[in-house]
Amino acid sequence: MSEVDKAWKTQVANIQKKTGKSLTELSAIIKGSGLAKHGELRRLAMDSLGLGYGDANALVQYVLQSDGARAAAGATPDEVLDGIYAGPKAALRPIHDRLMATIGGFGEFEIVPKKGYVSLRRKKQFATMGPATNARVDVGLNMKGIEPGERLLAEPAGAMCHYKVKVTGAEQVDDELVAWVKAAYDAAG
Repeated sequence: MSEVDKAWKTQVANIQKKTGKSLTELSAIIKGSGLAKHGELRRLAMDSLGLGYGDANALVQYVLQSDGARAAAGATPDEVLDGIYAGPKAALRPIHDRLMATIGGFGEFEIVPKKGYVSLRRKKQFATMGPATNARVDVGLNMKGIEPGERLLAEPAGAMCHYKVKVTGAEQVDDELVAWVKAAYDAAG
């Protein structure tokens, strides 16, 4: 069983423990709400079940079977990347490639393709990377003790990553960004 699968099982167990409800009961609440949009269902889970953003998001993804891993299932990492960086986002692929080439020099890690981004993991996720718009790749970073600034943006509590860096060109994959990614890599070790 992969580390991602283990983490998912732990999160599901915690959601059931927090709510006192089985997955069947939780699914019935979500499906029976009459709501259709992911964000509305997440808000419902947060408000009515007392879940935090991450747990509510995971529950909705489970019920709708809409998580990025399922969407990318059966595709090779290259096929997923080709889909992520297709059409108007194709011009962003050099950012991804340059940063991945640099991260590859750090040592071993796992690339977990999702529908619209990739997750980079060691013992735990240290970074995410994918196009946020047609003109920008967002690099999410999990690390602590770094002061946010103009370029290193703190994410809200409960977000998938602690920080985000918005990258609009391959030249922005510089020493500063690489140092932040390395700090996240080391922290996930």
